[in-house]
Amino acid sequence: MHTADLLDYLDGLLAPGQFKDYAPNGLQVEGTGTVSHLVAGVTASQALIDAAIERNADALLVHHGYFWRNESSPLVGIKKNRIKALLAHDINL
Repeated sequence: MHTADLLDYLDGLLAPGQFKDYAPNGLQVEGTGTVSHLVAGVTASQALIDAAIERNADALLVHHGYFWRNESSPLVGIKKNRIKALLAHDINL
């Protein structure tokens, strides 16, 4: 499935625009343009990313992503390592 089609499906199913949230919903890190294997979890932890890599996942679907409103934006430390792993393996978040 094309990543754009998956995003459209999830937007229709979950209707994120209908909720006021402290975090931006939707795609946070762009990976491959085609998704054939998706891993889901609550938080985009390093353990979940590692599991997705082991399973050759193309996308992670999580409740808690990485970017929050009014949060410091530098990609350093833990956040840098997680983003680096996603990008290195072309995984959508």
